[in-house]
Amino acid sequence: VQLVESGGGLVQPGGSLTLSCAGSGFLFDKYNIAWFRQAPGKGREGVSCASASDGRTYYADDVKGRFTISRDNDEATVHLQMTGLKPEDTTTYYCAADLAGCSASQWDFGSWGQGTRVTVSS
Repeated sequence: VQLVESGGGLVQPGGSLTLSCAGSGFLFDKYNIAWFRQAPGKGREGVSCASASDGRTYYADDVKGRFTISRDNDEATVHLQMTGLKPEDTTTYYCAADLAGCSASQWDFGSWGQGTRVTVSS
């Protein structure tokens, strides 16, 4: 399983970014794909998840209404569209994959990308 994130960068408060997670080496459409973020000195926090089995999506409370996750199984890619970005969204974002159901716990995901950095600052 290989996951590669892209799309991070510097954006002003209120701005938008779209992160992408490209998967390879596994049956992408069978795996639940999630986005996590990790602030320095803290564990990885679940941000959003796209289920493989039923197409449902899940969001952490503090990103609901601002972030949208979508998956393109033909391209083996999951996108995280982030709008209304706030300085507190600044951190490294990781995508993760697992066959088990969507979860907000990092311990439920066995495969991870290397992360992409998002900085929200004026």
